Order: sequence, then C-alpha cells, then structure tokens
Amino acid sequence: MKFGRVMTAMITPFDKEGEVSYERMAELSKYLIENGSDSLLVTGTTGESPTLTTDEKLKLFETVKRIAVEEGEKLGKKIPVIAGTGSNNTRASIEFTKQAEKLGMDGALVVVPYYNKPSQEGMYRHFASIAEASQLPVIMYNIPGRTGINMLPETIARLSEHENIVAVKEAAGSLEQVSQIMQIKAEDFEIYSGDDSLTLPMLSVGAEGVISVASHIMGSEINRMCREFFEGNVAEAEALHRKLYGLFKVLFVTSNPVPVKYALGKVWKDVGSVRLPLCEMGDGDKAKVDAVLGELGLI
Repeated sequence: MKFGRVMTAMITPFDKEGEVSYERMAELSKYLIENGSDSLLVTGTTGESPTLTTDEKLKLFETVKRIAVEEGEKLGKKIPVIAGTGSNNTRASIEFTKQAEKLGMDGALVVVPYYNKPSQEGMYRHFASIAEASQLPVIMYNIPGRTGINMLPETIARLSEHENIVAVKEAAGSLEQVSQIMQIKAEDFEIYSGDDSLTLPMLSVGAEGVISVASHIMGSEINRMCREFFEGNVAEAEALHRKLYGLFKVLFVTSNPVPVKYALGKVWKDVGSVRLPLCEMGDGDKAKVDAVLGELGLI
C-alpha cells in the first residue's frame, strides 16, 4: 500500500478575483491531513487542472509538498503528495511529469488521453512513454465519462507490468471491470476507486482504497470505513457507507468540483468559486447539498 487508503483529490481555492489562494491551499492541506487523508493529490480534475496555468500548478505542488513534509514530521510518517501531470499531449505530459519530479512530488496521476480517442495500443504507448521518462511512480486514471474512451482491463494489465506504473484510479463505474483487472494485473499493482459511492463495493473485489472528493467533507469517516472493512468489521463498514452515501451522490449533483467547493465553504472555510467554463450552482442544487449536510449534522 504505497499511498494509504484515502487520497484526497484536492480542490484549488481561489480568492474573490479568481486567483489561486496559495495560503488557503496550505491551510486546506493541513486540514485534510488532520481529517483522514493519508495522501494528497494536487491539480487533478477536482483541482480544475484544465483552467490552471503551468506556473500555478508548480506553485501548488510546492505549497502542498511543504505542508505535507511539515505535518509528516509532526506525525512521524510520510504524507505522499501526488501531482496531476497528465493531458492528451504525450510530450507535454512527459515534460510536466519531469518538472513535478524535480519539485519532490511522490507520484504522478496521469489521465487517459481525452478527446483524441486513441486506440488501446495508443493508450499503452502514452502511459509507457511517460513512465519511462521519469522516476515518479505513475497512477493511471481511467474515467470514460470525461475522456470519452475506456481503457480496457487487458491494457491496464499490460501496463501494470511496468515497474514505474504502480496503480490505477478506476472510475469506469463497473465492478465487472475492476474484477477483470484484478484477475490479470501484476501482483503488486494497486487499484483505487475513483468514485466515492463505489469505494466499499470496490474494496470487496480487491481495491486498496479511494481517491476521494467527499474526503474534503468527511475524510475521517471515509478512512474509518476503509479501516473497518480491512479489519473484518464489514457490518460497520456497510453502516458507514450507507451513512455517507447521500453525500457521495450529492457532491456530483452538477459538475465536480462545483458542489464540493460550495460544501467546503459551508463546513470549513470559504475556498472561492470555480473558473469558467464552470460556474456556481443554482439555488435548487445548493438546497440539495444543504439538506445532506444538515442530515449529517455538519450545518
């Protein structure tokens, strides 16, 4: 288990002018570490990576890494920081992964190329090229709903044999696919749920943990759900899953990360809005989020 059970896919806080708030990002990093996050993912889709500049991303890496080192020293353990470095441009992904490595990141999350719709062989070569160009452990990210194409279990299994490709964030929404990957992957290759609502079901067929959005709001409970499952307390894990299920679903009532940024502002501190082309939720969706937060006793 290289990255723990719960990795939070961090939002990127903005100020009132829509600029990145690095101070609030530092505060958020500390808050998440204190509340159930074993590791932190910076500039994934939840961090609005498509609308961040390269300089903004690099400064975010430095900010979160600094806090992770400081907090890890206090706790006597390492807090891994994973950099979202993937795109649909293989050469650009390679160069950005190298930059993340120079800044001391502990891994790279690399998404299946979107829009291009490469073949399975094209996907294989894309990930293999990135993994061969850097020493950073690579976590692949399969999310057909956003990329428009599914990386098949056979392709994931081929890539799992690469010594530098260590895990997949699997968000195809299919337990069948996870089960197929488990049957044919390399032994030490890990699977992480990319859907909060499927975390417990995926653990039951062999996943290691979750790369989570909802852990911004109830990270300690999600971590406990995973821990209870692996300690054999399945009934307790199921009860936590049912308790959290409404939160898992309402945080995707509209495009991520719009709902979670709104919710975080309610239960923690203001983290700003989102950058266009995303925009704030309407009152109806806000009411839905408020209702779930109220049911959980958070507001």
